[in-house]
Amino acid sequence: MSARARIGVLALQGAFAAHTEVVRRLGREPREVRLPHDLDDCEALVMPGGESTTMSKLLETSQLFDPIAKRIADGMPVFGTCAGMILLASNVLDGRDDQRSFAAIDIDVRRNAYGRQVDSFETDLTLSGDAEPLHAVFIRAPRIERMGANVMALAECDGAPVLVRSTSVMAASFHPELTDDDRVHRMFLELVDTVERR
Repeated sequence: MSARARIGVLALQGAFAAHTEVVRRLGREPREVRLPHDLDDCEALVMPGGESTTMSKLLETSQLFDPIAKRIADGMPVFGTCAGMILLASNVLDGRDDQRSFAAIDIDVRRNAYGRQVDSFETDLTLSGDAEPLHAVFIRAPRIERMGANVMALAECDGAPVLVRSTSVMAASFHPELTDDDRVHRMFLELVDTVERR
């Protein structure tokens, strides 16, 4: 990455501070993104969990939706977790009529498909190409119900993909920022570096 490159973290709602800390811990410079000009020197963007319909509205009121959509269309790498995955999905099966998504990765998702807040759970996953188990935290998690041909599953839970990647987009049903295991964020930063070298 270039010396001035920053990893933006959408900071409208949700666990953005935890993502910011992981990015910093991995030696990259994070920038919290709240307004369009915050994107200017960001080479990539992390979209955290939260409440997807609220985040969709906040993206509109902050005038961030269209600038982010343009950057994604131009190839900016982006990583969405939980609600961030919903915002990146091509189709939200049970979304509200006024809920917008970026349609950045070819998946269909169902919100809260793993249950309500009281149904939150933790489990160990197997990452593609890595024998070491990954401990994952699921909180009101979305479920991927269809995955396009250009999308690769990097981890599954009970037979369903929960971590996926396409050319410049990664998305997770769970919250990798809530554990001390940085491997998922490392995978995203490797994706960022790969895209920049092209």
